[in-house]
Amino acid sequence: MLLTIALVLFVLWALGVFAFKITAGVIHLVLVVALVVGLVQLFRGRRA
Repeated sequence: MLLTIALVLFVLWALGVFAFKITAGVIHLVLVVALVVGLVQLFRGRRA
């Protein structure tokens, strides 16, 4: 499930970089937030 979300976000990020210059900043922000949330979830899972 997490891999699917990461793949979708990557595709949206790629579209933002190459096609939609206006929304690229928003997509980059969402990608960074998703990355941080994924890392937090990864580290919490190791402690449990």
